[in-house]
Amino acid sequence: MTHPQNPELRTQNSSFLGPATAGFLVVFGFLPIANWIPGGHQAPWYPFVASGWLSGTAIALGAGVVLTILARRIPWLWHDGLWERPMEVYVGRAGAVTAVIVLLALALYITIAQVVFSGRPVFVDEGVQLLQAKIYLSGRLWIPPDPNQEFFTTIHVIDSGGKVYTHFPPGGPAMMALGLLIHAPWLVGPICATVSVLAWASFLTIAEPRPAVRLGALLLFAAAPFVVFMAGSYMNHVTSLAWILIAVAALAQVVSSETPRPGVALLLGLGFGISATIRPVDAFAFALPAGGWLLWRALGDRRRWTELVTSGLGVAIPMAFMLWVNRETTGDPFLFGYEVLWGKIHNLGFHDAPWGGAHTPARGIELVSLYFLRLQTYLFETAIPSLLPAIVALALTRSWSALDRYLLVASALIVGLYFAYWFDGFYLGPRFMYPLAPVLALWTARSLAAIRERWGRGQIYKVAVYALIVSAVVGVTSLLPIRFYQYRQGLNSTRWDQRAAAEAAGVSDALVFVRESWGAQLIASMWALGIPRPDTELLYWNVDACALQEGVDRAEAAGIRGQEALASFRSLLADSARVIGSRLSADTTQRMLPGAHYSAKCVRRVLEDRTGFTLYTPMMASDGGTNIYAKDLHGRDSLLIQRYPERKVYLLKPPTDSIGAPPRFTPVSLDSARAEWTLDRKR
Repeated sequence: MTHPQNPELRTQNSSFLGPATAGFLVVFGFLPIANWIPGGHQAPWYPFVASGWLSGTAIALGAGVVLTILARRIPWLWHDGLWERPMEVYVGRAGAVTAVIVLLALALYITIAQVVFSGRPVFVDEGVQLLQAKIYLSGRLWIPPDPNQEFFTTIHVIDSGGKVYTHFPPGGPAMMALGLLIHAPWLVGPICATVSVLAWASFLTIAEPRPAVRLGALLLFAAAPFVVFMAGSYMNHVTSLAWILIAVAALAQVVSSETPRPGVALLLGLGFGISATIRPVDAFAFALPAGGWLLWRALGDRRRWTELVTSGLGVAIPMAFMLWVNRETTGDPFLFGYEVLWGKIHNLGFHDAPWGGAHTPARGIELVSLYFLRLQTYLFETAIPSLLPAIVALALTRSWSALDRYLLVASALIVGLYFAYWFDGFYLGPRFMYPLAPVLALWTARSLAAIRERWGRGQIYKVAVYALIVSAVVGVTSLLPIRFYQYRQGLNSTRWDQRAAAEAAGVSDALVFVRESWGAQLIASMWALGIPRPDTELLYWNVDACALQEGVDRAEAAGIRGQEALASFRSLLADSARVIGSRLSADTTQRMLPGAHYSAKCVRRVLEDRTGFTLYTPMMASDGGTNIYAKDLHGRDSLLIQRYPERKVYLLKPPTDSIGAPPRFTPVSLDSARAEWTLDRKR
């Protein structure tokens, strides 16, 4: 594998890079390291998944051996020149073939967005960023808080300094606002994912000289289930990667050119800079080695300083926008919403985490273990583990181009940075590892070429070809449909169309109280008392729910807030070591202390959970029409009822606690509600 067009991109022999990287993937991709470290994150599903890897690999390899043997007697099963003609067509019409792939990818992503995710944000991060996008579209960076903001807030929403906004960097919601302009925010993900495919194709024309491998890497990235499902979502990982790959493709153009390309370098900088306004960590991982490379080139060739300067300008422009947004919202250009909401403990590093406990190097190793174990399944959804072909290619490869080494360094930085981050990022797969998808697709595409270069086109090569084909067929026909159904049927409460349901029920100009679980009500009540978010999470996850309820009632009766209210809760943590997940409510995030006495009020809350509850966050992000949707906080509801005396009052909740049961609008009798609130106060 050579790059004769530019000496700087020619491959160099390396006896350790490939095997070392392959060894890392073997250790973290196959061994249940997370389960070997006591406490912390675990992978209880590992035995089941590992059994699937073994059986799937056995089936694929077994079928490969059988088909290789049969091919000796049945000539049409194997033809050495089968792919020569298609490759000639691809080489001769690479642009047209790429255009077809890109258009098919866009159609696939749009289909997934509509059919699987109903064109709606189904995860809390998606809904909150859509809320921020609506704020941007209104011409503001923030909105003033409601006088009773506790009824209209959720996790990731900041209410500080007389401003309400979300804790995400501005780039992701700004991209979503572009979709809102055409009344189709759901299109942002599919379009950006398609841009990623196009940018990746541009990069591959320079980074990979072998047509078959280049085409395979493009197809594998475009059609990888992890990429496809993420593309149909509202997640900012998709928009961030699109800009990263634009920058990476521009980098390949710059470093492969014998003359300076300041215009392309400007695009390079803009790509990394815009990505940094969406997901700063991901952008930093790819931008740092790129910047170092450009600096090294400039030091060796004065003509290249223009590329370094223009790329820096490209980074600075969107970064300046982000710093301005920070100043207008948090009050400090270098203070992000994350820190306002959660404090410095939200940042990278080994320290106490916002949601209790401490993030240590051991916890970081557990998370890295989980990420790669999950990639084995979610990346390609094939019979054999998804990382196995890439591991084979890495283990057999001794020659690395400069672009290969760049991608390796950037990938290592992604892993290292999230090793130092406390949160387990899992949604549609190990989402923090999403930037690795194109890199892993490239090395997967190189696996057959690596086997052929090492052992020729003999029996080993044929077995590998057949095994990969069988593995893909099993994945497409049996494994992938299961994932498709799982995503399509999951999180129904977040994809429910509240406006259409309200119109069908004849509910308009109403005040609608959304019945969340008892646990969600407790969290909202602690926020209303001014208890900081990290402390709220610590209390919620470590204190019996009834004890928390009684603590909230005492603080409200005493009229205390903030640190004084927090101090009144501290003693409740004494039994934190003995609390367990609730066995009383369908909301298992609630905690219970075995043997604890539950008051009549707490029993009422448990029984209410058993009659059904839903989520409030989707109501914030969706178009509520003429209705006002607010959290149901029981006795506090009277505050809103007094503000809107002319509106009819409804309670929104499912009729049962069955998962996926759609909510219903139930008229509220104010006399009955007042009697219930009085009963709560007495008990």
